[in-house]
Amino acid sequence: MSLTLIEAIKARKSVKEFDAAVKIPQSEMMEMLELATEAPSSVNLQPWRFVVVESDEAKEAIKDLVRFNTRQLETSSAFILVLSDHTHIHDIEKVYGKSVELGYMPEEVMTTNVAALKGALMNAPDSYIQMQGMMDANLAAMQFMLIAKDYGYDTNPIGGFERDEVMDALSINKERYVPVMFIAIGKGIKEPYDSSRHEIEEIVAYNYGDADGNIGK
Repeated sequence: MSLTLIEAIKARKSVKEFDAAVKIPQSEMMEMLELATEAPSSVNLQPWRFVVVESDEAKEAIKDLVRFNTRQLETSSAFILVLSDHTHIHDIEKVYGKSVELGYMPEEVMTTNVAALKGALMNAPDSYIQMQGMMDANLAAMQFMLIAKDYGYDTNPIGGFERDEVMDALSINKERYVPVMFIAIGKGIKEPYDSSRHEIEEIVAYNYGDADGNIGK
């Protein structure tokens, strides 16, 4: 199955129940996640991290922590926890050094950029680093859902869960990582509902807001 980008966008719907018999091979899951990491990232620091919850034991550990999303958890092939690594700014030299090794960046450019970024990011407030990390993780999450559709799978992004308790249940360092969302993935067994969207004229302005500072109609 291979969809155009527009077909994937239009076909992707949030699915609430999956065929529990369908298991996604880890090799295929890794392919999809690798493609997801082609998403854009602020100064290429790639803060996204993923925990693929697929075993019965791991699912049981979070069953009481996903609120009204237990049906997706129990029937999905996997429940993927998307995280932002709060320490990603320390990867500057690693990331830029790899770009030099691959011939994407001259070493002198790396040296200049690393020095400038270290000065800016190391002095940035924690709130800025966390916001930037979550922004990038969301981009990768959306890209993953479109890729999954192209691979023939359905998904559902989930924000309703007990974040602190989930991190504890899955033995994830809460000082380092910030939970962004779960993504349930599998083969849907029911047609998803269509949903309405705002008319585009209602939500777009060019250059400025209107006389009252509002956007669109």
